[in-house]
Amino acid sequence: MNEFLSWLLDAVQSVDPVLRTVLAGLAIMLETSVLIGLVVPGDTIVIVAATAVASPLEGVLLGVAVVVGALIGESIGFWLGRFLGPKIEHSWLGRKIGHENWARSERYLLRRGGPAIFISRFLPVLHSLVPLTVGMSGYPYRRFLAWTLPACVIWAGLYISVASVAAGTYRQLADQLHYAGYIFVGIIVLFLVLIYVSKKVIERIERKHLDHDHSAARAGRVEEDVED
Repeated sequence: MNEFLSWLLDAVQSVDPVLRTVLAGLAIMLETSVLIGLVVPGDTIVIVAATAVASPLEGVLLGVAVVVGALIGESIGFWLGRFLGPKIEHSWLGRKIGHENWARSERYLLRRGGPAIFISRFLPVLHSLVPLTVGMSGYPYRRFLAWTLPACVIWAGLYISVASVAAGTYRQLADQLHYAGYIFVGIIVLFLVLIYVSKKVIERIERKHLDHDHSAARAGRVEEDVED
């Protein structure tokens, strides 16, 4: 295990740091873009890139690239929603996503307003659809950025810090423990399981705002934000 893992991590680290950083930013940009984000494993690419971080500066630069990439991807979704939202929703790709997913995204924004933008970054499917829905709603772009930026920073910080610390710990222990590779894999798997469980917990908590039969008492929240 150690031999294979060392070879793999060395192969990733041998890639030019600038190229690694740009690829990670590009991957997360695609992952957060509407429709494309449903099939691009941006989080996996970020984890792989983070294992090669060799200094705090590299980690910060990778984090900046990932956050900027996420903001660009979500901004693309926002402006597509502003100008082409209904056409995309009723296109072939939009129909593949499913009417219920579109409806859930619209209900969630209508009932939760700004917090829906922040929380959706941590929810499957919705993280790609909500920016588009926000653009379609007429929600101000600056308010959209104000809600999504901290979510992107938290997301990037979690993934990069865990992957880089796990890889650094492995490199320190590889020559001392023959099972160091299993420790590394265990940390990554545990992290991904915790992320999965956290998403399910958040989705369960927010379900009352997503379900169709919930009262629309909060329906004016988006309109109030637009008028402010």
